[in-house]
Amino acid sequence: MFVLIWATLLFSVRDTGASVGRTPFCFNSFCITLSEGEISAEAGLCVVIPCSFTTSYYFTPQHIVWYKCEPSKQKCGDSDIIFHTNKNNNKTQSGFKGRVSLLEPDVSRGNCSIIINDLTESDSGLYQLRVNGYLNQKTDGFTFSPRATVSVKGLTQKPTVMIPPLTEGQQSTLSCTAPGLCSGSDPEISWTWRGAGEKDSHITGNITAFRTENLTAVSQRHSSTLTFNSSAEHHGTNVSCKVSFTNNITTEETVTLNVTYVKEVTVTGNTSVKEGETLILTCSVDSFPPSLIKWYTSSDRNMQNGTETNLQNNTLTDPRNETETFLQEKNKMDTLVISNMTTTNSGPYICIANHLNNTLVKKVDVTVLYMRKCVITGDTTVEEGDALNLTCSVESFPPSHITWTVLGSNTNLHIGPDTHLQNNTGSATLVIPNVTAEHSGQYICTAQHLNTTVATYADVTVTWISTVLKNSGCEVQSEVLTCVCISEGVPLPTITWPLLKIHTEYSVITTVSNHTVNSTVTLTVKDHSNTSVECVSSNQNGEVKANLIIQLKTSEQPDGPSAVLPWAVVAVVSLIVNVICIILLMLLWNTRKKVKPNQEDRTYMSLRKTNLSPEYDVIAQPLN
Repeated sequence: MFVLIWATLLFSVRDTGASVGRTPFCFNSFCITLSEGEISAEAGLCVVIPCSFTTSYYFTPQHIVWYKCEPSKQKCGDSDIIFHTNKNNNKTQSGFKGRVSLLEPDVSRGNCSIIINDLTESDSGLYQLRVNGYLNQKTDGFTFSPRATVSVKGLTQKPTVMIPPLTEGQQSTLSCTAPGLCSGSDPEISWTWRGAGEKDSHITGNITAFRTENLTAVSQRHSSTLTFNSSAEHHGTNVSCKVSFTNNITTEETVTLNVTYVKEVTVTGNTSVKEGETLILTCSVDSFPPSLIKWYTSSDRNMQNGTETNLQNNTLTDPRNETETFLQEKNKMDTLVISNMTTTNSGPYICIANHLNNTLVKKVDVTVLYMRKCVITGDTTVEEGDALNLTCSVESFPPSHITWTVLGSNTNLHIGPDTHLQNNTGSATLVIPNVTAEHSGQYICTAQHLNTTVATYADVTVTWISTVLKNSGCEVQSEVLTCVCISEGVPLPTITWPLLKIHTEYSVITTVSNHTVNSTVTLTVKDHSNTSVECVSSNQNGEVKANLIIQLKTSEQPDGPSAVLPWAVVAVVSLIVNVICIILLMLLWNTRKKVKPNQEDRTYMSLRKTNLSPEYDVIAQPLN
């Protein structure tokens, strides 16, 4: 171990000695009193042999002599002297020189007690007293046969270490007092600190001091102090005070330091959890004594009002409630567990640690990760020339990354399989001004939220008012008028002929392909004064009218796609057509079945009808 301080010249001995009886021994009225029984002492310390005498008219004490001799000797001799008040006497045993002294140097006071310092176990034995003086004015002395028995055992006493309250950041002083109150050789004192993990470490900023107090002429108290700045690192460590006496006799006392301190509150755990998962937060604080930890949760409104909600064992209790009960209070560490988290569990969570008279607070913000379904708002059916405005939004945290793409064959926007139109976070609004028919198609909203991708679709339809194409027209040949009206639009337009209001015999053939309607009307006219025929095309967006110019086709004109058939052929064809129309009308009249077009490419034929029932509107719609 690393020795911090060696305090030299420290002593060690205590008042030792068994309670022994005392019986006076007298000779010619001169009486002496010695202890009876064994006097116990410990090595390294000191021992006092109590002794007293009374003066006599006949005898005047002059010197005190103490012997230590073997029990086999009835009388100790000069070679056994351990102490003599006569400084001129040189017969004192060398091993006792300087270690023995009278408690009371003035012999006339009747105190013959001696103290023996720096004891070793070899000092055990019998001690005999002799008093030299004048008897009837003649030099004489008395050796008393009773002897004092001293027993010296190994040192068991330990230093006394005093520790004041230790607080981190404050200067502290430890004291160590050696055992015994002897006046022998000063012992040595050393301080040693053993840190955590049995590794020696120096206490920084330490100051040591040695002190000796003279209690009496023959008794002293020796102590040492250790001053250092307390810190949390010292808490729980051991400090040893070692006292070393002469003859390699040592004793040691080890104490454990308790330093009052508190560190910052720490919260561990994932503060972001997915909806439905479990929140686990651990609040801890390194402190001594251990801090009392509690969990709270509060909304912003409650925090502003100074109110909080105690959160323990997944149970919320409002401090405003006088019957509030803390379900869980833990020292040093507390773990909060909330299962099946929802968005309502998002918000600030507060860990409060109470340490003595201090309150420490740590707040963490808990977020619940969630994602709802994609929602597309806006009109998916728009008229040509208007603006397409679609908004895709996803309620989620964190906000989702939203992408608009279009899927289709639109060459203006289509770059790859999907055309990227617009990105945004949380919501994305797709705006296409002045749409045309080419903007019709399927638009895809894709939301990316963390590692999850979801998509929803919107089918956009661009509607436009029907138009009559330029290749529409009429021609007449030998009183047979044939008119063709071609129109396109979305929704699919309907073609009507106002001319048919004044005619009863006619045929109408209608074909449909995609968004185009082709209506061909054939009838017999005798009046060639009209130069045009009106064609009306309409859908839900409105109607348009076109005057089709009538062209006269003569028999000399070469045959072509638009040539008028010769009269003979026309007559035959008209006859055949009329027969077929009559047969069809009879069948329809009998079955009264309404015809509905279902195919993408459809052909309709209308003949002259005499029954204007609505059931035949799909074939012909004469205008009254």
